[in-house]
Amino acid sequence: MITDAWMGYHGLAGLGYLHERRSQRAARARGENPGALLPGVHRVASLARRWLLGTHQGRVDDTHLQSYLNEFCFRFNRRRSRSRGLVFYRLLELAVGHGPVRYRDLVAHPKPKAKPPAPPGQRGHPPSIERPRAARPWRVADLG
Repeated sequence: MITDAWMGYHGLAGLGYLHERRSQRAARARGENPGALLPGVHRVASLARRWLLGTHQGRVDDTHLQSYLNEFCFRFNRRRSRSRGLVFYRLLELAVGHGPVRYRDLVAHPKPKAKPPAPPGQRGHPPSIERPRAARPWRVADLG
């Protein structure tokens, strides 16, 4: 596995991965082109970020992030497909061959449904409408 020199990746070797670190800072100090170490990584990361901000309007839930990134990979890997219709055909083929997926299976922590509000105890107008009549002396007819 080839990664940059971020400290969070140091535990990968202990998990059984062959880990090769490539530091852009070290390559720049040696006079090498730092963009040649991990070509396109920053471009793909930027594209994924722009896609998440544009398509999902920046509202990305942590529990669904992996699914969003899987969709991005699916779209990215087929961006130059010669036959765009086959992409939709393949998606339909995968959907038909897959069992049903229920909402409970998709949501990490489903919230229970809220109880419906209790009906009002009495009928009639709400209290905000029941007011005493306003004193309007100009409306009193002078009969005398």
